[in-house]
Amino acid sequence: MNMFQFLQQTAERFPDNLFLVRENISFSAFVDMVKARATSLIKNGVKPGDVVGILSHNVPEFILTLFGVWYMGGRVLMLDTNLTPFEYDNMTDRVNCKFVCAQKSFFYDKARFKFIDIEKKDAKADENLEEYPLAANDIAILSFTSGSTGNPKVVPLTHFNLIECANTFEDFNEWIKPNTIMYGFLPLYHIFGFATGVLAPLHYGLGVLLQPSVNPKAIMEDFKVYKPHTIPAVPRLWEIFRNKIIDGIKAQHKWWIVSLVLKRQKLLRSIGLESVVKKVQKPILQVFGGRANLLIAGGAATKPEVEKFYESLGLTFVQGYGMTETVGPMCCSKPVKKRVPFAFGAPMGCNECEIRDRDENGVGVLWVRGHQVFGGYLDNDEANKELFDDKGFFNTGDLVFLDKNGEYHFAGRKKQVIVLDSGKNVYPDEL
Repeated sequence: MNMFQFLQQTAERFPDNLFLVRENISFSAFVDMVKARATSLIKNGVKPGDVVGILSHNVPEFILTLFGVWYMGGRVLMLDTNLTPFEYDNMTDRVNCKFVCAQKSFFYDKARFKFIDIEKKDAKADENLEEYPLAANDIAILSFTSGSTGNPKVVPLTHFNLIECANTFEDFNEWIKPNTIMYGFLPLYHIFGFATGVLAPLHYGLGVLLQPSVNPKAIMEDFKVYKPHTIPAVPRLWEIFRNKIIDGIKAQHKWWIVSLVLKRQKLLRSIGLESVVKKVQKPILQVFGGRANLLIAGGAATKPEVEKFYESLGLTFVQGYGMTETVGPMCCSKPVKKRVPFAFGAPMGCNECEIRDRDENGVGVLWVRGHQVFGGYLDNDEANKELFDDKGFFNTGDLVFLDKNGEYHFAGRKKQVIVLDSGKNVYPDEL
């Protein structure tokens, strides 16, 4: 199965479920739009096997172009919106990308490729255009990453890799349901935003509410109007949200009572005062629209006090771990009463983890293997030989340890460890 077929399968299961929430577009309607986008791409000169770059904020046309490229047999190059024309030229040269679908604000003169306006409306689909027969092991997307050495590498991810990542979201079925809303303000060109904004909706038949900016007012308005159920964000944003909420309550001189109730809620419930707890929680939950039940953190370690704050509101807060090389989240934490700092849980789906070269504290290097793990960097035999073993395990370069609950915890990067004169290892992330 390839990614377009995966979309088609979801559209057959949930034809009337909204996929693009703000635009009121269902899965079945989106499939028809993809065929029209593929027709437009071909008219612009794109051929099967071509690499097509996408340079855009989170607009519907980003996802539409992804599937349009796949429908007509191409590959997608994910381009970070924060780079320079010099970098875009080098990246496109590296993978022989001759077309870049971009918002007009990113156009520049003397580009080494052809710009295509990603937001230009498509004409009708060519009725004679048929889906190109891409195989599961064909490359779907290409991304640049610094990898473990700091030198830019190209990560090719296959249709199989992407679909297997989508399948691992089944581990969230207690919280994520069809026809609910996933908030999509993490950039889609980043693997975390792609996994939560594209892959999870396809797996569950849920809608994604795209937000192209990180303007706090726009985000708060979205929460108020659309009331998303699942919200993914990086730890720093969760910390900012928490601090803003607490500062607002302190300005009303109510934090002392609110913090006391949240801290003692178990006792209050046991003596029949659950209504008091809910009364305190409700106005805070309304900040996120009142329907949020699952918060997902990824991209870095979350501070324990941030996790505890959201859990005290009755929300499920989980920490994921992944890399571009693993299509994002391949491990996820479990809600437990006592958490050790920097927990990112256990492997999901068909993924495996091993800790090698442990020190006296049990901290060692994380190696991973599974259906989500890529097959190797593009045209980089030297790096692949160094980072893969003969069993197919990939060296992430991350230092972790395992707790008694079977969950992995992040300690830092192997290349960043500070060794004191005493011989003791100190990890910057813990500091």
